[in-house]
Amino acid sequence: MYYSEDIIEEVRMKNDIVDVISSYVRLQKKGNSYFGLCPFHNEKSPSFSVSRDKQMYYCFGCGAGGNVFTFLMEYEHDSFTEALQILAERAGVELPKEQYSKEAKERSDLRETLLAINKLAAKYYYAQLRSEKGRQAIRYLTDRSLTEETIVHFGLGYANKYSDDLSRYLKMQGYSDELIVKSGLASVDEKQGIHDKFWNRVMFPIMDVNSRVIGFGGRVMGDAKPKYLNSPETPIFDKSRNLYGLNRARTSRKSYFLLCEGYMDVIALHQAGFTNAVASLGTAFTPGHASLIRRYVQEVYLTYDSDEAGTKAALRAMPILKEAGITSKVIRMDPYKDPDEFIKNLGAPAFEERIQKARNGFMYSLEVLERQFDLNSPEGKTAFLKEAASRLGEFEEQIERDNYTEAVARAYRVSFEDLKRLVSKTAVEKGLAAPARRPKQTTSVQEKEDGNLKSQKILLTWMIEDHSVFSQVKTYLSPEDFTGRIYREVAELLYKQYEEGSVNPARILNHFTDEEEHREAASLFHTKIRELSTKEEQEKALKETVIRVKNHSIEEAGRTLDPTDIRGLQKLMEAKKDLQKLYQMQISIK
Repeated sequence: MYYSEDIIEEVRMKNDIVDVISSYVRLQKKGNSYFGLCPFHNEKSPSFSVSRDKQMYYCFGCGAGGNVFTFLMEYEHDSFTEALQILAERAGVELPKEQYSKEAKERSDLRETLLAINKLAAKYYYAQLRSEKGRQAIRYLTDRSLTEETIVHFGLGYANKYSDDLSRYLKMQGYSDELIVKSGLASVDEKQGIHDKFWNRVMFPIMDVNSRVIGFGGRVMGDAKPKYLNSPETPIFDKSRNLYGLNRARTSRKSYFLLCEGYMDVIALHQAGFTNAVASLGTAFTPGHASLIRRYVQEVYLTYDSDEAGTKAALRAMPILKEAGITSKVIRMDPYKDPDEFIKNLGAPAFEERIQKARNGFMYSLEVLERQFDLNSPEGKTAFLKEAASRLGEFEEQIERDNYTEAVARAYRVSFEDLKRLVSKTAVEKGLAAPARRPKQTTSVQEKEDGNLKSQKILLTWMIEDHSVFSQVKTYLSPEDFTGRIYREVAELLYKQYEEGSVNPARILNHFTDEEEHREAASLFHTKIRELSTKEEQEKALKETVIRVKNHSIEEAGRTLDPTDIRGLQKLMEAKKDLQKLYQMQISIK
Protein backbone atom coordinates (compact mmCIF):
# COMPACT_ATOMS: atom_id res chain seq x y z
CA MET A 1 0.00 0.00 0.00
CA TYR A 2 1.08 3.60 -0.63
CA TYR A 3 1.59 5.79 2.44
CA SER A 4 2.25 9.52 2.16
CA GLU A 5 5.65 10.91 3.12
CA ASP A 6 3.92 12.94 5.85
CA ILE A 7 2.60 9.83 7.62
CA ILE A 8 5.95 8.06 7.16
CA GLU A 9 7.76 11.04 8.68
CA GLU A 10 5.30 11.15 11.60
CA VAL A 11 6.03 7.50 12.38
CA ARG A 12 9.80 8.06 12.10
CA MET A 13 9.76 11.13 14.36
CA LYS A 14 7.73 9.33 17.04
CA ASN A 15 10.22 6.44 17.17
CA ASP A 16 13.49 7.71 18.57
CA ILE A 17 16.22 5.65 16.91
CA VAL A 18 18.24 5.29 20.12
CA ASP A 19 15.23 3.90 21.98
CA VAL A 20 14.36 1.46 19.18
CA ILE A 21 17.88 0.15 18.61
CA SER A 22 18.48 -0.10 22.38
CA SER A 23 15.89 -2.88 22.46
CA TYR A 24 18.18 -4.90 20.14
CA VAL A 25 21.71 -3.63 20.91
CA ARG A 26 23.29 -2.60 24.18
CA LEU A 27 24.34 1.03 23.67
CA GLN A 28 26.61 3.27 25.69
CA LYS A 29 26.71 7.06 25.34
CA LYS A 30 30.02 8.60 24.24
CA GLY A 31 29.85 12.31 23.51
CA ASN A 32 26.86 13.11 21.33
CA SER A 33 26.51 9.52 20.02
CA TYR A 34 25.76 6.06 21.34
CA PHE A 35 28.00 3.08 20.62
CA GLY A 36 27.59 -0.69 20.76
CA LEU A 37 28.62 -3.93 19.09
CA CYS A 38 27.36 -4.04 15.53
CA PRO A 39 24.49 -6.56 15.07
CA PHE A 40 25.33 -6.96 11.39
CA HIS A 41 28.84 -8.39 11.68
CA ASN A 42 30.99 -10.02 14.35
CA GLU A 43 33.21 -7.63 16.28
CA LYS A 44 34.81 -7.33 19.72
CA SER A 45 35.22 -3.56 19.92
CA PRO A 46 32.12 -1.35 19.51
CA SER A 47 32.09 0.43 16.15
CA PHE A 48 28.32 0.73 15.79
CA SER A 49 27.28 4.37 16.23
CA VAL A 50 23.75 5.73 16.75
CA SER A 51 23.10 9.48 16.57
CA ARG A 52 20.05 10.92 18.33
CA ASP A 53 20.61 14.29 16.62
CA LYS A 54 20.67 12.84 13.09
CA GLN A 55 18.33 9.92 13.89
CA MET A 56 20.73 7.69 11.94
CA TYR A 57 23.00 4.74 12.70
CA TYR A 58 26.31 3.80 11.13
CA CYS A 59 28.86 1.02 11.61
CA PHE A 60 32.46 2.09 11.05
CA GLY A 61 33.39 -1.57 10.65
CA CYS A 62 31.03 -2.93 7.99
CA GLY A 63 29.49 0.26 6.65
CA ALA A 64 25.86 -0.58 7.57
CA GLY A 65 23.78 2.53 8.07
CA GLY A 66 20.40 4.20 7.73
CA ASN A 67 17.42 5.42 9.72
CA VAL A 68 15.03 3.60 12.07
CA PHE A 69 13.17 1.96 9.12
CA THR A 70 16.45 0.73 7.64
CA PHE A 71 17.42 -0.87 10.95
CA LEU A 72 14.24 -2.95 11.22
CA MET A 73 14.49 -3.92 7.54
CA GLU A 74 18.06 -5.14 8.00
CA TYR A 75 17.76 -6.68 11.48
CA GLU A 76 14.30 -8.25 11.27
CA HIS A 77 14.36 -8.73 7.46
CA ASP A 78 11.10 -6.79 7.23
CA SER A 79 9.85 -5.06 4.11
CA PHE A 80 9.58 -1.27 4.32
CA THR A 81 5.81 -1.54 4.78
CA GLU A 82 6.21 -4.13 7.56
CA ALA A 83 8.78 -1.93 9.35
CA LEU A 84 6.45 1.08 9.03
CA GLN A 85 3.50 -0.85 10.43
CA ILE A 86 5.54 -2.19 13.38
CA LEU A 87 6.87 1.26 14.27
CA ALA A 88 3.45 2.85 13.81
CA GLU A 89 1.96 0.39 16.28
CA ARG A 90 4.87 1.03 18.68
CA ALA A 91 4.28 4.79 18.58
CA GLY A 92 0.49 4.61 18.61
CA VAL A 93 0.16 6.12 15.14
CA GLU A 94 -2.95 4.98 13.25
CA LEU A 95 -2.09 4.31 9.62
CA PRO A 96 -4.75 5.16 7.01
CA LYS A 97 -6.85 2.28 5.83
CA GLU A 98 -6.22 1.03 2.31
CA GLN A 99 -8.82 2.08 -0.24
CA TYR A 100 -9.85 -0.90 -2.38
CA SER A 101 -11.78 -1.28 -5.58
CA LYS A 102 -14.73 -3.66 -5.28
CA GLU A 103 -12.71 -6.52 -6.83
CA ALA A 104 -9.63 -5.82 -4.72
CA LYS A 105 -11.72 -5.66 -1.55
CA GLU A 106 -13.28 -9.03 -2.39
CA ARG A 107 -9.82 -10.56 -2.89
CA SER A 108 -8.56 -9.06 0.37
CA ASP A 109 -11.61 -10.23 2.30
CA LEU A 110 -11.22 -13.75 0.87
CA ARG A 111 -7.54 -13.85 1.89
CA GLU A 112 -8.40 -12.74 5.44
CA THR A 113 -11.16 -15.35 5.66
CA LEU A 114 -8.91 -18.16 4.42
CA LEU A 115 -6.21 -17.15 6.92
CA ALA A 116 -8.81 -17.28 9.69
CA ILE A 117 -9.97 -20.75 8.57
CA ASN A 118 -6.39 -22.07 8.45
CA LYS A 119 -5.69 -20.65 11.90
CA LEU A 120 -8.79 -22.38 13.27
CA ALA A 121 -7.76 -25.63 11.60
CA ALA A 122 -4.29 -25.44 13.15
CA LYS A 123 -5.82 -25.01 16.61
CA TYR A 124 -8.21 -27.88 15.93
CA TYR A 125 -5.46 -30.24 14.80
CA TYR A 126 -3.38 -29.29 17.86
CA ALA A 127 -6.34 -30.03 20.14
CA GLN A 128 -6.85 -33.39 18.43
CA LEU A 129 -3.20 -34.26 19.07
CA ARG A 130 -3.74 -33.62 22.78
CA SER A 131 -6.93 -35.65 22.93
CA GLU A 132 -7.36 -39.38 23.45
CA LYS A 133 -7.65 -39.76 19.66
CA GLY A 134 -4.14 -38.35 19.22
CA ARG A 135 -2.28 -40.86 21.41
CA GLN A 136 -0.81 -42.70 18.41
CA ALA A 137 0.29 -39.40 16.81
CA ILE A 138 1.96 -38.22 20.04
CA ARG A 139 3.75 -41.55 20.29
CA TYR A 140 4.90 -41.23 16.68
CA LEU A 141 6.37 -37.75 17.33
CA THR A 142 8.11 -38.73 20.55
CA ASP A 143 9.48 -41.85 18.86
CA ARG A 144 10.97 -39.43 16.32
CA SER A 145 12.79 -37.84 19.30
CA LEU A 146 10.78 -34.61 19.26
CA THR A 147 10.51 -32.82 22.60
CA GLU A 148 7.35 -31.30 24.03
CA GLU A 149 8.81 -27.84 23.48
CA THR A 150 9.46 -28.55 19.80
CA ILE A 151 5.95 -29.91 19.25
CA VAL A 152 4.50 -26.71 20.73
CA HIS A 153 6.89 -24.37 18.86
CA PHE A 154 6.00 -25.82 15.48
CA GLY A 155 2.29 -26.18 16.33
CA LEU A 156 2.22 -29.85 15.31
CA GLY A 157 -1.17 -31.53 15.31
CA TYR A 158 -3.23 -34.54 14.28
CA ALA A 159 -6.02 -35.06 11.75
CA ASN A 160 -8.09 -37.92 13.15
CA LYS A 161 -9.36 -40.95 11.25
CA TYR A 162 -12.81 -39.49 10.49
CA SER A 163 -12.78 -38.02 6.99
CA ASP A 164 -15.27 -35.21 7.64
CA ASP A 165 -14.37 -34.19 11.18
CA LEU A 166 -12.64 -30.88 10.43
CA SER A 167 -15.25 -29.88 7.84
CA ARG A 168 -18.09 -30.36 10.34
CA TYR A 169 -16.16 -28.36 12.94
CA LEU A 170 -15.52 -25.45 10.54
CA LYS A 171 -19.18 -25.40 9.45
CA MET A 172 -20.15 -25.16 13.13
CA GLN A 173 -17.95 -22.03 13.27
CA GLY A 174 -20.06 -20.48 10.50
CA TYR A 175 -18.00 -21.18 7.39
CA SER A 176 -19.66 -22.36 4.19
CA ASP A 177 -18.72 -25.48 2.23
CA GLU A 178 -17.46 -23.22 -0.58
CA LEU A 179 -15.02 -21.37 1.69
CA ILE A 180 -13.79 -24.57 3.34
CA VAL A 181 -13.03 -26.04 -0.09
CA LYS A 182 -11.31 -22.80 -1.18
CA SER A 183 -9.07 -23.05 1.89
CA GLY A 184 -7.67 -26.34 0.55
CA LEU A 185 -8.72 -28.20 3.68
CA ALA A 186 -11.55 -30.15 2.03
CA SER A 187 -12.73 -31.49 -1.30
CA VAL A 188 -16.22 -32.10 -2.62
CA ASP A 189 -17.70 -34.73 -4.96
CA GLU A 190 -21.09 -36.20 -5.79
CA LYS A 191 -20.60 -39.46 -3.86
CA GLN A 192 -19.09 -38.22 -0.58
CA GLY A 193 -20.14 -34.61 -0.60
CA ILE A 194 -17.65 -32.46 1.31
CA HIS A 195 -14.80 -34.41 2.95
CA ASP A 196 -11.49 -33.50 4.58
CA LYS A 197 -8.25 -33.27 2.64
CA PHE A 198 -6.32 -34.70 5.60
CA TRP A 199 -7.28 -37.56 7.88
CA ASN A 200 -5.32 -39.94 10.13
CA ARG A 201 -2.11 -37.96 9.65
CA VAL A 202 0.35 -36.02 11.77
CA MET A 203 -0.10 -32.38 10.75
CA PHE A 204 2.56 -29.74 10.09
CA PRO A 205 1.18 -26.18 9.85
CA ILE A 206 2.94 -24.21 7.10
CA MET A 207 3.43 -20.55 7.99
CA ASP A 208 4.42 -17.50 6.00
CA VAL A 209 7.22 -15.16 7.09
CA ASN A 210 4.79 -13.41 9.46
CA SER A 211 3.89 -16.72 11.17
CA ARG A 212 0.38 -16.86 9.68
CA VAL A 213 -0.86 -20.38 8.82
CA ILE A 214 -1.26 -20.59 5.05
CA GLY A 215 -1.38 -24.36 4.51
CA PHE A 216 -0.56 -27.79 5.92
CA GLY A 217 1.56 -30.83 5.36
CA GLY A 218 0.27 -34.19 6.60
CA ARG A 219 2.33 -37.34 7.17
CA VAL A 220 1.02 -40.87 7.52
CA MET A 221 2.23 -42.83 10.55
CA GLY A 222 2.49 -46.14 8.72
CA ASP A 223 3.42 -47.27 5.21
CA ALA A 224 0.43 -45.85 3.33
CA LYS A 225 0.96 -43.69 0.24
CA PRO A 226 1.49 -40.89 -0.30
CA LYS A 227 3.76 -40.54 2.71
CA TYR A 228 3.37 -36.74 2.69
CA LEU A 229 0.31 -34.85 1.52
CA ASN A 230 0.34 -31.06 1.15
CA SER A 231 -2.31 -28.39 0.83
CA PRO A 232 -3.17 -27.52 -2.77
CA GLU A 233 -2.47 -24.05 -4.22
CA THR A 234 -4.91 -21.49 -2.82
CA PRO A 235 -5.15 -17.67 -2.84
CA ILE A 236 -2.90 -17.65 0.25
CA PHE A 237 -0.64 -20.64 -0.47
CA ASP A 238 1.91 -20.76 -3.29
CA LYS A 239 4.35 -23.67 -2.84
CA SER A 240 6.93 -22.14 -5.16
CA ARG A 241 7.16 -18.93 -3.14
CA ASN A 242 7.15 -20.16 0.45
CA LEU A 243 9.59 -22.16 2.56
CA TYR A 244 8.86 -24.29 5.60
CA GLY A 245 10.51 -22.88 8.72
CA LEU A 246 11.29 -19.47 7.18
CA ASN A 247 9.25 -17.64 9.81
CA ARG A 248 11.80 -18.86 12.39
CA ALA A 249 14.94 -19.01 10.24
CA ARG A 250 14.57 -15.34 9.20
CA THR A 251 15.30 -14.23 12.77
CA SER A 252 18.44 -16.37 13.04
CA ARG A 253 21.63 -14.34 13.21
CA LYS A 254 23.40 -16.82 10.90
CA SER A 255 24.66 -15.53 7.56
CA TYR A 256 23.40 -18.61 5.68
CA PHE A 257 20.41 -20.96 5.49
CA LEU A 258 20.46 -24.76 5.74
CA LEU A 259 18.23 -25.93 2.89
CA CYS A 260 16.53 -29.28 3.55
CA GLU A 261 14.14 -31.56 1.69
CA GLY A 262 11.52 -32.23 4.35
CA TYR A 263 9.63 -30.92 7.36
CA MET A 264 11.17 -33.36 9.82
CA ASP A 265 14.69 -32.39 8.76
CA VAL A 266 13.91 -28.73 9.47
CA ILE A 267 12.34 -29.55 12.84
CA ALA A 268 15.22 -31.85 13.87
CA LEU A 269 17.78 -29.19 12.96
CA HIS A 270 15.92 -26.44 14.84
CA GLN A 271 15.62 -28.68 17.89
CA ALA A 272 19.38 -29.31 17.73
CA GLY A 273 20.06 -25.55 17.71
CA PHE A 274 20.37 -24.98 13.94
CA THR A 275 17.56 -22.44 13.74
CA ASN A 276 18.48 -21.31 10.23
CA ALA A 277 17.05 -24.44 8.54
CA VAL A 278 14.30 -24.22 5.88
CA ALA A 279 12.75 -26.58 3.32
CA SER A 280 10.80 -26.35 0.09
CA LEU A 281 7.19 -27.46 0.36
CA GLY A 282 6.88 -30.81 -1.33
CA THR A 283 7.99 -29.37 -4.66
CA ALA A 284 11.26 -28.93 -6.54
CA PHE A 285 13.37 -25.91 -5.67
CA THR A 286 12.35 -22.95 -7.84
CA PRO A 287 13.64 -19.48 -8.79
CA GLY A 288 10.82 -18.17 -6.60
CA HIS A 289 12.38 -19.94 -3.60
CA ALA A 290 15.80 -18.53 -4.50
CA SER A 291 14.42 -14.98 -4.75
CA LEU A 292 12.80 -15.40 -1.34
CA ILE A 293 16.04 -16.68 0.21
CA ARG A 294 18.10 -13.85 -1.30
CA ARG A 295 16.06 -11.38 0.73
CA TYR A 296 17.63 -12.81 3.89
CA VAL A 297 21.01 -14.44 3.11
CA GLN A 298 23.60 -14.69 0.34
CA GLU A 299 24.73 -18.26 1.09
CA VAL A 300 22.95 -21.63 1.30
CA TYR A 301 24.17 -25.01 2.60
CA LEU A 302 22.30 -27.87 0.94
CA THR A 303 21.45 -30.72 3.30
CA TYR A 304 19.52 -32.89 0.84
CA ASP A 305 19.23 -36.65 1.25
CA SER A 306 22.38 -38.62 0.44
CA ASP A 307 20.55 -40.97 -1.96
CA GLU A 308 20.45 -40.57 -5.74
CA ALA A 309 17.24 -38.51 -5.67
CA GLY A 310 18.71 -36.14 -3.10
CA THR A 311 21.91 -35.76 -5.12
CA LYS A 312 19.94 -34.92 -8.27
CA ALA A 313 17.83 -32.41 -6.33
CA ALA A 314 20.97 -30.69 -5.04
CA LEU A 315 22.44 -30.52 -8.55
CA ARG A 316 19.20 -28.96 -9.83
CA ALA A 317 19.09 -26.40 -7.03
CA MET A 318 22.69 -25.14 -7.38
CA PRO A 319 22.34 -23.37 -10.76
CA ILE A 320 19.06 -21.79 -9.61
CA LEU A 321 20.81 -20.43 -6.53
CA LYS A 322 23.76 -19.22 -8.62
CA GLU A 323 21.43 -17.42 -11.02
CA ALA A 324 19.93 -15.58 -8.03
CA GLY A 325 23.39 -14.55 -6.82
CA ILE A 326 23.48 -17.02 -3.93
CA THR A 327 26.57 -19.09 -3.11
CA SER A 328 25.86 -22.77 -2.45
CA LYS A 329 27.71 -25.48 -0.54
CA VAL A 330 26.81 -29.12 0.02
CA ILE A 331 26.88 -30.92 3.38
CA ARG A 332 27.54 -34.65 3.18
CA MET A 333 25.05 -36.75 5.19
CA ASP A 334 26.72 -40.15 4.75
CA PRO A 335 26.58 -42.68 6.23
CA TYR A 336 23.06 -41.47 7.04
CA LYS A 337 20.26 -40.51 4.70
CA ASP A 338 19.23 -37.08 5.97
CA PRO A 339 19.86 -34.49 8.73
CA ASP A 340 17.21 -36.03 10.97
CA GLU A 341 18.92 -39.46 10.97
CA PHE A 342 22.38 -37.89 11.17
CA ILE A 343 21.64 -35.84 14.29
CA LYS A 344 19.85 -38.73 16.01
CA ASN A 345 22.91 -40.93 15.57
CA LEU A 346 25.87 -38.53 15.77
CA GLY A 347 24.48 -35.41 17.44
CA ALA A 348 24.70 -31.65 16.86
CA PRO A 349 28.51 -31.26 17.31
CA ALA A 350 29.15 -33.77 14.51
CA PHE A 351 26.70 -31.93 12.26
CA GLU A 352 28.49 -28.65 12.99
CA GLU A 353 31.71 -30.32 11.84
CA ARG A 354 30.00 -31.32 8.59
CA ILE A 355 28.94 -27.70 8.10
CA GLN A 356 32.57 -26.60 8.48
CA LYS A 357 33.64 -29.22 5.92
CA ALA A 358 30.85 -28.43 3.44
CA ARG A 359 31.86 -28.77 -0.20
CA ASN A 360 31.73 -25.91 -2.65
CA GLY A 361 28.68 -26.47 -4.90
CA PHE A 362 30.65 -26.53 -8.16
CA MET A 363 33.32 -28.87 -6.82
CA TYR A 364 30.60 -31.16 -5.46
CA SER A 365 28.99 -31.30 -8.92
CA LEU A 366 32.34 -32.48 -10.34
CA GLU A 367 32.60 -35.15 -7.65
CA VAL A 368 29.21 -36.45 -8.77
CA LEU A 369 30.33 -36.21 -12.40
CA GLU A 370 33.39 -38.38 -11.60
CA ARG A 371 31.12 -41.38 -11.14
CA GLN A 372 30.46 -41.44 -14.88
CA PHE A 373 34.15 -41.78 -15.82
CA ASP A 374 37.07 -44.09 -15.13
CA LEU A 375 39.68 -41.60 -13.90
CA ASN A 376 42.29 -44.35 -13.75
CA SER A 377 42.34 -44.60 -17.55
CA PRO A 378 43.79 -41.85 -19.80
CA GLU A 379 40.68 -41.87 -21.95
CA GLY A 380 38.35 -41.60 -18.97
CA LYS A 381 40.28 -38.79 -17.32
CA THR A 382 40.54 -36.84 -20.61
CA ALA A 383 36.80 -37.15 -21.20
CA PHE A 384 36.11 -36.06 -17.62
CA LEU A 385 38.38 -33.00 -17.90
CA LYS A 386 36.73 -31.98 -21.18
CA GLU A 387 33.33 -32.03 -19.49
CA ALA A 388 34.77 -30.14 -16.48
CA ALA A 389 36.28 -27.56 -18.87
CA SER A 390 32.89 -27.13 -20.53
CA ARG A 391 31.32 -26.35 -17.15
CA LEU A 392 34.16 -24.00 -16.19
CA GLY A 393 33.53 -22.07 -19.40
CA GLU A 394 30.05 -21.16 -18.12
CA PHE A 395 31.52 -18.76 -15.53
CA GLU A 396 31.11 -15.32 -17.09
CA GLU A 397 33.64 -13.43 -14.92
CA GLN A 398 37.21 -14.25 -15.90
CA ILE A 399 38.62 -13.97 -12.38
CA GLU A 400 35.95 -16.36 -11.07
CA ARG A 401 36.58 -18.76 -13.98
CA ASP A 402 40.33 -18.69 -13.36
CA ASN A 403 39.89 -19.29 -9.62
CA TYR A 404 37.70 -22.34 -10.25
CA THR A 405 40.04 -23.57 -12.98
CA GLU A 406 42.91 -23.39 -10.50
CA ALA A 407 40.89 -25.30 -7.87
CA VAL A 408 39.96 -28.03 -10.38
CA ALA A 409 43.56 -28.30 -11.63
CA ARG A 410 44.77 -28.74 -8.06
CA ALA A 411 42.08 -31.29 -7.16
CA TYR A 412 42.65 -33.45 -10.25
CA ARG A 413 46.43 -32.97 -10.53
CA VAL A 414 46.65 -31.32 -13.93
CA SER A 415 48.51 -28.25 -15.10
CA PHE A 416 46.59 -25.02 -14.53
CA GLU A 417 47.82 -23.59 -17.85
CA ASP A 418 46.83 -26.74 -19.75
CA LEU A 419 43.36 -26.77 -18.19
CA LYS A 420 42.92 -23.04 -18.79
CA ARG A 421 43.69 -23.53 -22.50
CA LEU A 422 41.21 -26.42 -22.63
CA VAL A 423 38.55 -24.22 -20.99
CA SER A 424 39.11 -21.45 -23.56
CA LYS A 425 39.08 -23.89 -26.48
CA THR A 426 35.92 -25.62 -25.28
CA ALA A 427 34.16 -22.32 -24.66
CA VAL A 428 34.93 -21.10 -28.17
CA GLU A 429 33.81 -24.40 -29.74
CA LYS A 430 30.50 -24.29 -27.85
CA GLY A 431 29.96 -20.60 -28.55
CA LEU A 432 30.20 -19.71 -24.85
CA ALA A 433 32.97 -17.20 -25.43
CA ALA A 434 34.83 -15.37 -28.17
CA PRO A 435 38.50 -16.24 -28.81
CA ALA A 436 40.78 -14.65 -26.24
CA ARG A 437 42.28 -11.31 -27.18
CA ARG A 438 45.14 -9.36 -25.64
CA PRO A 439 43.52 -6.98 -23.15
CA LYS A 440 43.77 -3.27 -23.87
CA GLN A 441 45.56 -1.05 -21.40
CA THR A 442 42.43 0.98 -20.72
CA THR A 443 39.84 0.83 -17.98
CA SER A 444 36.64 -0.99 -18.90
CA VAL A 445 33.40 0.96 -19.26
CA GLN A 446 31.91 -0.92 -16.31
CA GLU A 447 34.88 -0.13 -14.05
CA LYS A 448 34.76 3.52 -15.12
CA GLU A 449 31.02 3.68 -14.44
CA ASP A 450 31.48 2.09 -11.01
CA GLY A 451 34.21 4.63 -10.25
CA ASN A 452 31.96 7.53 -11.25
CA LEU A 453 29.11 6.27 -9.08
CA LYS A 454 31.54 5.84 -6.19
CA SER A 455 32.61 9.48 -6.62
CA GLN A 456 28.95 10.55 -6.49
CA LYS A 457 28.45 8.47 -3.32
CA ILE A 458 31.49 10.04 -1.66
CA LEU A 459 30.36 13.55 -2.56
CA LEU A 460 26.82 13.02 -1.22
CA THR A 461 28.25 11.67 2.05
CA TRP A 462 30.63 14.64 2.28
CA MET A 463 27.84 17.16 1.66
CA ILE A 464 25.70 15.62 4.41
CA GLU A 465 28.56 15.43 6.92
CA ASP A 466 29.94 18.94 6.30
CA HIS A 467 27.47 21.73 5.52
CA SER A 468 30.28 24.02 4.37
CA VAL A 469 31.07 21.60 1.55
CA PHE A 470 27.58 22.02 0.11
CA SER A 471 27.78 25.83 0.12
CA GLN A 472 31.00 25.65 -1.93
CA VAL A 473 29.90 22.87 -4.30
CA LYS A 474 26.37 24.06 -5.15
CA THR A 475 27.75 26.81 -7.44
CA TYR A 476 29.29 24.22 -9.74
CA LEU A 477 27.07 21.16 -9.30
CA SER A 478 23.30 20.70 -9.49
CA PRO A 479 21.27 17.55 -8.79
CA GLU A 480 21.26 16.93 -12.56
CA ASP A 481 25.02 16.26 -12.39
CA PHE A 482 24.33 13.06 -10.42
CA THR A 483 23.77 10.44 -13.12
CA GLY A 484 22.36 7.48 -11.15
CA ARG A 485 18.55 7.78 -10.76
CA ILE A 486 18.53 7.23 -7.01
CA TYR A 487 21.66 9.36 -6.63
CA ARG A 488 19.91 12.21 -8.43
CA GLU A 489 16.73 11.88 -6.36
CA VAL A 490 18.76 11.96 -3.13
CA ALA A 491 20.67 15.01 -4.40
CA GLU A 492 17.41 16.79 -5.31
CA LEU A 493 16.00 16.16 -1.83
CA LEU A 494 19.24 17.20 -0.15
CA TYR A 495 19.52 20.43 -2.16
CA LYS A 496 15.90 21.25 -1.33
CA GLN A 497 16.55 20.67 2.39
CA TYR A 498 19.56 22.98 2.27
CA GLU A 499 17.46 25.67 0.59
CA GLU A 500 14.83 25.31 3.31
CA GLY A 501 17.52 25.42 6.02
CA SER A 502 16.73 22.01 7.56
CA VAL A 503 19.08 19.21 6.53
CA ASN A 504 17.60 15.89 7.68
CA PRO A 505 19.08 12.80 5.96
CA ALA A 506 16.85 10.46 8.00
CA ARG A 507 13.82 12.10 6.38
CA ILE A 508 15.29 11.78 2.89
CA LEU A 509 15.22 7.99 3.30
CA ASN A 510 11.45 8.13 3.85
CA HIS A 511 11.14 8.93 0.15
CA PHE A 512 12.33 5.43 -0.79
CA THR A 513 9.78 2.78 0.20
CA ASP A 514 10.96 0.06 -2.18
CA GLU A 515 13.31 -2.21 -0.15
CA GLU A 516 16.20 -2.26 -2.63
CA GLU A 517 15.96 1.46 -3.37
CA HIS A 518 15.82 2.24 0.37
CA ARG A 519 18.99 0.25 1.03
CA GLU A 520 20.80 1.87 -1.90
CA ALA A 521 19.78 5.35 -0.78
CA ALA A 522 20.94 4.59 2.79
CA SER A 523 24.36 3.57 1.46
CA LEU A 524 24.80 7.02 -0.12
CA PHE A 525 24.90 8.64 3.32
CA HIS A 526 27.59 6.38 4.72
CA THR A 527 30.17 5.81 2.00
CA LYS A 528 33.59 5.20 3.47
CA ILE A 529 35.83 8.17 2.69
CA ARG A 530 39.50 7.27 2.57
CA GLU A 531 41.22 8.65 5.66
CA LEU A 532 43.67 11.42 4.78
CA SER A 533 46.21 12.68 7.28
CA THR A 534 46.17 16.42 6.56
CA LYS A 535 43.53 19.03 5.86
CA GLU A 536 45.27 19.89 2.58
CA GLU A 537 45.02 16.27 1.40
CA GLN A 538 41.31 16.21 2.28
CA GLU A 539 40.66 19.44 0.38
CA LYS A 540 42.57 18.13 -2.64
CA ALA A 541 40.61 14.84 -2.59
CA LEU A 542 37.29 16.70 -2.33
CA LYS A 543 38.17 18.96 -5.25
CA GLU A 544 39.17 15.95 -7.39
CA THR A 545 35.88 14.25 -6.50
CA VAL A 546 33.82 17.30 -7.51
CA ILE A 547 35.72 17.53 -10.83
CA ARG A 548 35.15 13.80 -11.54
CA VAL A 549 31.41 14.12 -10.91
CA LYS A 550 31.12 17.21 -13.13
CA ASN A 551 33.27 15.73 -15.89
CA HIS A 552 31.21 12.51 -15.95
CA SER A 553 28.00 14.56 -16.07
CA ILE A 554 29.28 16.46 -19.11
CA GLU A 555 30.35 13.21 -20.83
CA GLU A 556 26.90 11.69 -20.26
CA ALA A 557 25.13 14.81 -21.54
CA GLY A 558 27.33 14.87 -24.64
CA ARG A 559 26.71 11.19 -25.34
CA THR A 560 22.91 11.58 -25.34
CA LEU A 561 22.65 15.07 -26.87
CA ASP A 562 20.74 15.51 -30.13
CA PRO A 563 23.00 17.50 -32.54
CA THR A 564 19.98 19.61 -33.55
CA ASP A 565 19.29 20.66 -29.93
CA ILE A 566 20.78 24.18 -29.95
CA ARG A 567 19.69 24.97 -26.41
CA GLY A 568 21.19 21.71 -25.23
CA LEU A 569 24.49 22.52 -26.97
CA GLN A 570 24.61 25.95 -25.30
CA LYS A 571 23.96 24.34 -21.92
CA LEU A 572 26.73 21.84 -22.54
CA MET A 573 29.20 24.63 -23.45
CA GLU A 574 28.32 26.46 -20.23
CA ALA A 575 28.91 23.27 -18.25
CA LYS A 576 32.34 22.89 -19.83
CA LYS A 577 33.16 26.48 -18.80
CA ASP A 578 32.09 25.63 -15.24
CA LEU A 579 34.40 22.64 -15.36
CA GLN A 580 37.34 24.90 -16.22
CA LYS A 581 36.43 27.14 -13.28
CA LEU A 582 36.44 24.08 -11.04
CA TYR A 583 40.13 23.51 -11.72
CA GLN A 584 40.79 27.02 -10.30
CA MET A 585 38.41 26.57 -7.34
CA GLN A 586 39.73 26.62 -3.80
CA ILE A 587 37.81 24.31 -1.45
CA SER A 588 38.24 24.60 2.29
CA ILE A 589 37.18 22.01 4.84
CA LYS A 590 36.42 22.98 8.42
